[in-house]
Amino acid sequence: MNSILDILSGIRIPDLIDIAAVSFIVYWILLLIKGTRAIQMLFGLIILGGGFVVAQEAQLSTLKWILENFLGSIVIVVVVLFQDEIRRALALVGSNPLTGMNVREQKHIIEELVKSAFSLSGKRIGALIVLERSTGLKNFIEKGNPVDAVLNHDLLLSIFMPFSPIHDGAVIVSGGRVAAAQCFLPLTLNPSLEKVLGTRHRAALGLTEETDAVVIVVSEETGRVSVACEGKLYSRLEKEELTKILERLLSIEGATRHRKWWERMKIAFSSGEKSAP
Repeated sequence: MNSILDILSGIRIPDLIDIAAVSFIVYWILLLIKGTRAIQMLFGLIILGGGFVVAQEAQLSTLKWILENFLGSIVIVVVVLFQDEIRRALALVGSNPLTGMNVREQKHIIEELVKSAFSLSGKRIGALIVLERSTGLKNFIEKGNPVDAVLNHDLLLSIFMPFSPIHDGAVIVSGGRVAAAQCFLPLTLNPSLEKVLGTRHRAALGLTEETDAVVIVVSEETGRVSVACEGKLYSRLEKEELTKILERLLSIEGATRHRKWWERMKIAFSSGEKSAP
C-alpha cells in the first residue's frame, strides 16, 4: 500500500498532461482507422511485434534476426502502409476537427439533399444516398469510387443519371462532402419484409441495421422518397417531412437529444399510413 502511495505522490502535473495527450492521440488514431483495412494491417504489425518477443525469449535466432531487421525500419513501413490515413489525419489537423459543421452549413446540405431527392423522384430516377453519422463508413467508402467533392444538387443528379458510369450503388456523404459513389451496401436478411421492397430499399435497411447511418432512397418504379434509419423504413415522404427528419437526425445532438422525437416518429409511421415503399 505504501509503495502505491509513493508512486502516486511522485506523479507530477506534467506527467498527467503527458499521459492524457498520448491517450488522446492513440484514441484519435484508432478512431481514424476504424472500419478500414488499416486496422487489419495494424493488428498484423502487433502480431509481428509479439512474434519478435517470443523469438527473443525462445532464442530462435533466425526468426529473431528476420523480425528484428523488419521492425528496425518500422517508421518507413508505417509511412508506406498508412500513407492514406496519414494524409487524412494531416488534413483533419489542418482543418478544425473539433467544431464540425455549423448550423448554416448543415441547413444548406439538407436543402441540397431534399432538392436532389425530389428532382430525382420527379424524373423517376432511382437513388441511394447514405449519410454518415457517428459510425464510420470508411470500409464501404474504400470499396466505392472516390469522389471527395462538395455536396450539391447538380453533382448528385449527374451521378444518378442512367447514363452515368457510376449510377449503380450508393453515394456516401461524410462530413458534408460526397466521399464516394458506386458503393455497395449489405442487404437486409429480415425475412418479414414485404416482397415488394426492391434492392435499394433492402440495401438501405441492411446498412441501417448495422450502423447508425441515415439513408435516403428514391424508388425508380414509383418515384417515392423514403428514409431508412435504425433498421426502419419510412416512405411516401413529402419535402417538408424529409426536411424535418433530416434536420432532427443529422443535427449534432441528433443521436441523444432527439431520441424521444424519433421514437414518436416510429409510432406515428407504424400506423401504416406511410409505411408502403
